[in-house]
Amino acid sequence: MRSGLVLSGGGARGIAHIGAVKALFEHGFKPDIISGTSSGAFVGAMLAHGHSPDEIIELILQTSFFPYLRFGFGASGLLQMNRIEAVLCKYIPENRFESLKTPLVVTATDVISGEEVQFRSGEIAIPVLASCCIPGVFSPIQYRGHTLVDGGVLNNLPVEPIINEADYVVGIHCNPFAIDKPLKRTTEIVYRSLILAMHGKTRERFKMCDLLIEPPELSRFSIFDFRKAGQLFDVGYRYTRDFLDKNPLKIIH
Repeated sequence: MRSGLVLSGGGARGIAHIGAVKALFEHGFKPDIISGTSSGAFVGAMLAHGHSPDEIIELILQTSFFPYLRFGFGASGLLQMNRIEAVLCKYIPENRFESLKTPLVVTATDVISGEEVQFRSGEIAIPVLASCCIPGVFSPIQYRGHTLVDGGVLNNLPVEPIINEADYVVGIHCNPFAIDKPLKRTTEIVYRSLILAMHGKTRERFKMCDLLIEPPELSRFSIFDFRKAGQLFDVGYRYTRDFLDKNPLKIIH
């Protein structure tokens, strides 16, 4: 039986994916294929390369990778994305999908054609960065004839790209639709509006997962709470560990 892992976008809240995956690994889950968008694409790439969840969170804490995503409008945003590319290539030096230990699919959005674009071959860094380009925060990235922005604009839980390649799908969604934290930044309001616009379609994708993990405590965090990386990791880990104790995985390797 082949298993798939789907990781949503969510800005800083995507760090919770790392803790959630650690708990999944401890319960014997090992994905045969990974699909991710936005911050989920970054985490997915690191996992697919072979980094453990503990290694990934340590790298984030040591290199301050995610804080690069906190600022940037127009061309300055694109400049900062180039810095992130260098960091990503440092930890995935081959920078090729074909070099990954686990197959990975990255979803981005072509803002001109209005279509989803999936990447699963060639270089990794640019598709992952394009998938993280939140509209209104970062400049679109030009790549392979596409003008790319955040994959979550059209599909924030990209189950479809792997649904026919996995018999058992675990989805992790880090964007609770109810939030407990006031929206203080214009960029937060823009992103929140995107989440609400995607609400219906994302709910439908929940039903496509054999197991869905959605830590409700993430509603207390902003998409820009990068300095709370340790807390976000812990929220993902604790919730998923307790959830799996009550809802055991039904998968046989």
